[in-house]
Parts: sequence; C-alpha cells; structure tokens
Amino acid sequence: MDSTSISTFPQQQEMQDHHPHEDSSTVSDCESSVSGTTRELQQQKQNSGSFLVRLGEGDVVHDLIKTRFLRGLGLLSKQTEILAIHRNACSDVVSQARLQSFHLYAGAVSKLRGGNSNVKYAWYGTSCENDVRDILSNGFSHVHGHSLCLSPDDSPLQSVKSCVVGRDGVRHLILCRVILGRTEIVKPDTKQCYPSCENYDSGVDSFSAPTKYMIWSSRMNTHVWPAYVISFRVPSFKGIEKSEEEHVRPTSPWMPFQNLISVLSKDLPSLDIALISKFHKAKKEKKISRHELIQKVRQIAGDKLLISAIKSYRAKKKSANFQQTRSKNDD
Repeated sequence: MDSTSISTFPQQQEMQDHHPHEDSSTVSDCESSVSGTTRELQQQKQNSGSFLVRLGEGDVVHDLIKTRFLRGLGLLSKQTEILAIHRNACSDVVSQARLQSFHLYAGAVSKLRGGNSNVKYAWYGTSCENDVRDILSNGFSHVHGHSLCLSPDDSPLQSVKSCVVGRDGVRHLILCRVILGRTEIVKPDTKQCYPSCENYDSGVDSFSAPTKYMIWSSRMNTHVWPAYVISFRVPSFKGIEKSEEEHVRPTSPWMPFQNLISVLSKDLPSLDIALISKFHKAKKEKKISRHELIQKVRQIAGDKLLISAIKSYRAKKKSANFQQTRSKNDD
C-alpha cells in the first residue's frame, strides 16, 4: 500500500476512463466499496443536504486515502487528526449525469490526445461546510473565477493551508478526479482563464514535479469530479512551513550548470531542456540574475528532481575522488 498512488484505486475506475460510454462506469464510481443502504442514503441527505456515504476504518479506500493524505503532510502528519472520510454516492439523477459527463469528456480528451486523457486525483481546499454541499450539488464554477487550483494527491499541504477552519477547528478537503489532458506551464500569478492554444487542456507549475493543477473556468464542471471528502483537524502551521521548505529546497553548493542540464535531459522533455538552456544563456549574457535563473529552473524541473540530480552528481563526484585518491596511493 505504501507504494500505491491514489490514482490507482479502484483499478476498475481508471480502466473505465478509456471506455466512457459503458453503463457500468457510473456504477463503478458511485457504488463500489460502499455498503450504505437506501435508508442510510436518505438519512445522509436529510442530515447534511448532500449525498455522502461515510467510509469506515478498515475500508480499503478509506485507509489508502488516509495513508496518502498523512504522508503528503510530512511533519504536520503527526499533529493531524482525521475525523471522517466520506464518498460522493451520486445517488440522484443530476449527479449521475455529471459523472457520466465526466467520463464522456475523459473519452473525448483521450481521443484528442493520442489515447491519454491524463486523469489524476487532486485535492481541493474548501472554505466551509456549505462549500462542500454547494460543490457536490452545483459543481465548482459558481465559487471560482478564471481558474480552479488543486494540489496533486501526494502533495495536499497547499490545499490544507487554503482550507478555512470551520466549527470546532474542523477543515474539509475534497479529493477530486481531474482530467488534465495535455498540460502547459502556467505562472502562479497568471490571469490566464483559458488554454494558451488548442494544443493544451490544463495548466501546471512544473512538468516533472507539479504542486498545482490549474483547470480553466470553462472546464471546471466537466473536467473535475468531486469524489471524496476528508474532514480533519490540524494545529497551527507555525514552524511547519519553514521546516517543509528547508526539506524540499535544493541546497548549495550547486553542481555545474552544464552537468545539471545533462542530468535533467534524461528525465525532462526536450522542450523543457531547451527552455532551461535558454534561461542559462540569458544568465551568461547578464539578462537575468542567478537567482532568477534558479527560480526558472525550479519552476520547470521541480525541487524533487533537482534534489535527486544534485545528490546523484555529488555521489558520483565523491566516488570519482575516492577512486582518484586510491589510484594515487597505489602508485
């Protein structure tokens, strides 16, 4: 379970993104792993005004969501209390129609993008309990402007920070299924409200290690499906943010830039490498500062990949130095 991504459960669910017209797709998303009876669903509707079914401890989906969520919080996980995990039962006709629409759009994007609709799981931080009910009933477009920002399933921290604290210190995150299709790099402060051209479907802040998914306003209610709701309490973030930042940020000394580009070229698309080389040239021509260059590279490659590249370089350099010293001693 530790190595399993949320994007793999239930497996039947993901398989049906490639067969959006099958009648069983609605059943798979709405009813699998749920033991609630019709009476329980009606009671949920009366009590909360939504169509949520609570998943109990020991349920495979409950435990997987909980594990991935806490692991993604890092140092904050030990202080976080999971109160409940609910599933969107989509028990009314409108919800079922929205789910079917999601599958249809996934199929359309798949055909448009060479068989890859690029469906992921992602977190959305709510503003209140009413936000949960409104989104389950009406979708996302009524509560957002030009774009909807979500966090990847393995990086919930930003969405946790954006949650508004409700009664008794409770926060709610919605775990969504998202059709990303073909992504493009988008700046955090962008005013962009639609793809830059017809070749793209959504935005990310990094190709290799994204921390943000951007869904444009025209696609919020078709490319995002609110699947689960997790309710939790978390203490103050004081002291946590600095530790998390220090944990993921690459540290000096940096490896020679040409070496870095060579290493990154093994993992990044050629267009990304060309863009990094362009910024490196701009730095050498003194058109941008070293700090600006580093920020550009971090935005394109992501800190995880950069840290891995630097560690790999240092390990090889250390090994080479050891072999060189040993050779001299043998002489």
